[in-house]
Amino acid sequence: MLPSDLPRILIAALRGGSGKTVLSVGIIAALSKQGKAVAPFKKGPDYIDAGWLALSAGRPCYNLDNFLISDQKILSSFLQHSQDSDIAVIEGNRGLYDGIDTFGKTSTAELAKLLNTPVILCLDCTKSTRTMAAIVLGCLRFDPDVQIKGVILNHVAGSRHQKNIRQNIEYHCGISVIGAVPKLKEQNFPERHMGLIPTPEHNCGFDSVAAIAEVVAKHIDLNSVEDIARKAGTLKMTEPLFKEEPFGYETQIDKDSPTIGVIRDSAFQFYYPDNIEALRSAGSSVVFISPFADDDFPDVDALYIGGGFPETHAEILAEKDNFRKKLKILAESGLPIYAECGGLMYLGEELILKDKSYPMAGVLPLKFGLCKRPQGHGYTIITVEGKNPFFEVGTELKGHEFHYSSVLKCPNGKSNLVFSMRRGSGIKDHKDGFVYKNVLATYTHIHALGTPEWAESLVKNAREYKIRKKSRLVG
Repeated sequence: MLPSDLPRILIAALRGGSGKTVLSVGIIAALSKQGKAVAPFKKGPDYIDAGWLALSAGRPCYNLDNFLISDQKILSSFLQHSQDSDIAVIEGNRGLYDGIDTFGKTSTAELAKLLNTPVILCLDCTKSTRTMAAIVLGCLRFDPDVQIKGVILNHVAGSRHQKNIRQNIEYHCGISVIGAVPKLKEQNFPERHMGLIPTPEHNCGFDSVAAIAEVVAKHIDLNSVEDIARKAGTLKMTEPLFKEEPFGYETQIDKDSPTIGVIRDSAFQFYYPDNIEALRSAGSSVVFISPFADDDFPDVDALYIGGGFPETHAEILAEKDNFRKKLKILAESGLPIYAECGGLMYLGEELILKDKSYPMAGVLPLKFGLCKRPQGHGYTIITVEGKNPFFEVGTELKGHEFHYSSVLKCPNGKSNLVFSMRRGSGIKDHKDGFVYKNVLATYTHIHALGTPEWAESLVKNAREYKIRKKSRLVG
């Protein structure tokens, strides 16, 4: 079977918080338990849901974001990462038709049309009956090009509640209800802020996945799910699948190739698989390190620190003196460092939580605190206005930010802030991207498929640093 004919479905909902992530995890896990190779995908800029989807499938979950990434690259990524699977399951985000403008640009519906993929609509049926049929009918007629082929009822109160909604939807909408999941007495998926807790912080992740797989197998008709998936049409490509070497296929690494360290653990866990693969494809080797596990700093030629929740690990991060001190020494020596969100916070002087101060790496003259509400949330559009190690002045970048932290101390003047935010909040006064020597730290997350120059630049900087390091040793 060609990847373009692969059985595939997209799980959507009317809004965020409807339970589609938990149901998507359960469907993937239940199909995997039957021996199916399931390729998981997540629509939108999301790390946490993608982590749960990856855990349930036993393989990486790739993000398909039609704001950050071009349509052609979304198609290529989807076909590449699903070609060795039996079925692909894509989880949407927010409501099916929610987008950034009146025409639904960047919506889950637009992704479903791009990938010619049938949609299964997940409905939160709490305190509602016949109205659900009216809502489904509205979704069907709102854009007839969106292939809504099945409905799953979630949070049903009992058999009478289920029967009422099922009969109304099937009679008035002419669409099958393929499952009805009751309100669950036990919640195996703990939440923080506006979503699930990341899998690295949740010790019972596999147990949670197994539990929801059993629920899905009992209450959702998996044969109907597969039947809908098999009826997906052929995907059409306007260009060859891979014009260049695709991410995920490493270039030849030799002794002169630079090594990029990636701090990855339960505090720093927000990395798109494409970003790591892009660094390898650009000619570097990648090593994963952690201040929790490493008393000293390994020999690296550049460092990538992603986002996460350093605030939940502030005490232990503060205790790791050797790691923090060596990181600062390396930054002063010119080590190229690229940091996003949680990584930005870690590079600051201190993190203040409930009037208690925790020392961080001290590379940047910034202090951070935590707020009760998001201080930055959504897509970003950036113009690079100042000199920095990684992007040319004048470059436009697209990314996203989501953080509850705020900057409590930032030096006066904006010479160190090289990003101007056309959309988004950033560090201060709609400025982002703090530069110090070969360090660039930002609240904005980027995706390598949408910003291909990022990996090439980081590897180039790493290569140059390695050469300088050799010259100092020889001298």
